[in-house]
Amino acid sequence: MKISTNFDSGNIEVVSLNSHDNIQLRIRKDTQSEFLQWFHFRLIGAQGYPCTIKIINAGETSYPEGWQNYYACASYDRNSWFRVPTTFNGKELTIELTPNENSIYLAYFPPYSYERHLDLVSTAQSEDICVLDTLGQTLEGREIDFLTLGEFSQEKRKIWVVARQHPGETMSEWFVEGLIHRLLDSDDPISRRILEKCVFYIVPNANIDGSIHGNLRTNAAGINLNREWGNPSQMKSPEVFHILKKMDETGVDLFLDIHGDEALPYCFISGIEGIPNYPGRLQMLQERFIEVWEAMNPDFQSKHGYPKNEPGKANLNIGSKAVANRYGCLGLTIELPFKDNANLPDRAFGWSPERSIKMGESVVAVLLQVYKGLR
Repeated sequence: MKISTNFDSGNIEVVSLNSHDNIQLRIRKDTQSEFLQWFHFRLIGAQGYPCTIKIINAGETSYPEGWQNYYACASYDRNSWFRVPTTFNGKELTIELTPNENSIYLAYFPPYSYERHLDLVSTAQSEDICVLDTLGQTLEGREIDFLTLGEFSQEKRKIWVVARQHPGETMSEWFVEGLIHRLLDSDDPISRRILEKCVFYIVPNANIDGSIHGNLRTNAAGINLNREWGNPSQMKSPEVFHILKKMDETGVDLFLDIHGDEALPYCFISGIEGIPNYPGRLQMLQERFIEVWEAMNPDFQSKHGYPKNEPGKANLNIGSKAVANRYGCLGLTIELPFKDNANLPDRAFGWSPERSIKMGESVVAVLLQVYKGLR
């Protein structure tokens, strides 16, 4: 048997590989950081053998509560991913499976590769209504891809969408893929109508370096980008620095920051209740957005989520809150699960890339219902 991680987003360390029924592994920490949770590796040579894989430092990870009722993701072809039996005893995460093929991949959540990212933005730019540009470069010299969908005019609402500030939250880029594909569908009347009223500025992956390194939350400098919005640095967080610079140029009427939550098995929104000047127009817009989405998509709910900030207590280093405060606009953090949606569970696949894509598609219709309020 062999285990490898020498590929895009690979992350695991081998402790012991002497027996198929006692494979012991450790998750590697994020680059220059104490965060650890993401894993992605390839197991070769175990076809037909009942394997017991133990991640022995699971109890030391950043979000150990994320392992409760969690099932690991597996794939033979890296396209179709399914869930496999997984248990957590408070210290070790145990994955049990008997591979049907000689090579199988296992991951915390189905990866969204850099190659797929490049295909996404390249395909999108082939449409007349889409322009591909770059905002700048990451610390390791990779381009921060930036899509503009729709024709600019001063009268149109400016909608910003950013995904994968936290690189291990790959469901966020699956979400953005669904959003982009629907907006580019010229046969979709909802997309055509929203593009008459709005222009979209989309960053499908804000943390390319961290994604390739196999990090959960940080970039190549070990920085959590979603705590950099109050004062980003070109030396440590150029990704946020360049996004904010472009936002200053375009203006922002709505900011959707797409994420994934390790522990909560639900789709939900974290709002901006704690920013200054929240009561009034912004409160009405936020409540309307949540109400419409909940009515239109059973995968979305508002009962379970993060505690709301008290008035004036928002952390203005967090993306959605910082942008809302800076531009006087609605800012929302959209959270998708790593596990499953407990309201609509799927034992075979759990929460999946396909369901993330559908969520991204569904937000277009929500925007059509609320865009008149984006003033």
